[in-house]
Amino acid sequence: MIRYQVELAERSYPIWIGAHAIESLGEELRRIRATAALIVTNTTVGPLYESEAVATIRRALPELPLATVTLPDGESYKDIERVMQIIDAAAAAGLDRKSCIVALGGGVVGDMAGFAASMWMRGIRVIQVPTTLLAQVDSSVGGKTGANIAAGKNLIGAFHQPSSVLIDPLVLKTLPKREVSAGIAEIVKYGVLGDVEFFSLLEREMDALRKLDSDTVSRVVAHCCAMKADIVRQDELEAGVRAKLNLGHTFGHAIEKLTGYGTWLHGEAVGAGMVMAAVLSRRLGYIDGESVERIRNLVLRAGLPDRVAGLSAKEAYRAMKGDKKSQGGVIRFVVIRDIGRTEIEAVAEEAVFETMQECGWN
Repeated sequence: MIRYQVELAERSYPIWIGAHAIESLGEELRRIRATAALIVTNTTVGPLYESEAVATIRRALPELPLATVTLPDGESYKDIERVMQIIDAAAAAGLDRKSCIVALGGGVVGDMAGFAASMWMRGIRVIQVPTTLLAQVDSSVGGKTGANIAAGKNLIGAFHQPSSVLIDPLVLKTLPKREVSAGIAEIVKYGVLGDVEFFSLLEREMDALRKLDSDTVSRVVAHCCAMKADIVRQDELEAGVRAKLNLGHTFGHAIEKLTGYGTWLHGEAVGAGMVMAAVLSRRLGYIDGESVERIRNLVLRAGLPDRVAGLSAKEAYRAMKGDKKSQGGVIRFVVIRDIGRTEIEAVAEEAVFETMQECGWN
């Protein structure tokens, strides 16, 4: 097992990465002295891994009060109604302030379970057990929680750090290929935003990563978690450097909103959004066409889209102005100064529209 520590003073916590990490769940609940636990999962993940999670908890803590709530699967269900379903389950299970919610699923489950944990009794513990590649390399670490509303993605939520994160690469073997590609989008993001050597490694090993070669997956997941842990340590509440993790997300969130949440997977929208961020950066004179094509080719090799078709640039721009990353109605983009070096800045409307038109928007 590989262990990383997210250093946040009294909110510090470990990330455990390794085969059968899920079997440590019971010991983690014992470590934090949980008085009860609620497993939050969904209709896809539950039948695969809920019994294993329950079994490991029962081995370590046979008398612990334990309940489960199963949500429908998909980004379209990432809403306040499902968050309230978790909170109602917490009430029915009698969770107190020393209890713990266990998020067993992908990013949608993790975000909503964490959000519910942040609200129940003004905040109880949550353990993240991510079962998708995207959640393992990104969303399970860092304490961002939330849900979508009609106005936009993740506009309600809270920063609520987990007590621990248990990452088991073996569970990825049950992922559909499309979900694997969606997770790789966030992996590529780490290379573009801050590690050119990692980007080059991905160029060499993309085929092995898509095939879920165990050694490649373990090294890549560990590297992304180490990068995320360091960024969160520097900027827990996204006041500075952490905002760079939104590379590709401004365009990506607009794609998700305009197509209806769940039509594009989040990682697919981020993949296309990264290519658009590269095109925008080229238009601003920061990178050359060769760098854009390196990014585009890696996105395509990951099995991700690099452009959109039939979506309104004007509607997208309105959506981006309402995104939580905009300030005073001014849209701020993560722009690429070079592969491995990014900055955050406001960008002129004209450059944004020219970029969208080049990338297939109407």
